[in-house]
Amino acid sequence: MSITDGEARMRDWADKATAERIEKDVAAVKSDIAALTDQITDALNTFANATGKQARRGYKQARDNVDSTLDDFSERGGAMMDAAQDAYGSIEETLEDAITHRPLATVGIALGIGFLIGAAWRR
Repeated sequence: MSITDGEARMRDWADKATAERIEKDVAAVKSDIAALTDQITDALNTFANATGKQARRGYKQARDNVDSTLDDFSERGGAMMDAAQDAYGSIEETLEDAITHRPLATVGIALGIGFLIGAAWRR
């Protein structure tokens, strides 16, 4: 069976139509891939910006917490120093009153403490 001229032209025309349709489909796929690439890039940029903002918020919150804790420690340390100074002043006043009102008892206590320290030192 031989192919006639008409049949050959029909095949050429069908092949050209198929090739044009394939080219259009490839162009459409390329366009879709480019659009998807743009969408993925936008999504990644949005994610990166959100992550950066969240990291900055977390850092600021941590820094604020550290500052608050340091301020709290500073206040507590100051209160403890004030309490220690008050206790020192109170002990000093009590000793001064005891020495002023009972000088002989104070000297006796000092001698007794000195004797005990000396005896412990000897061992």
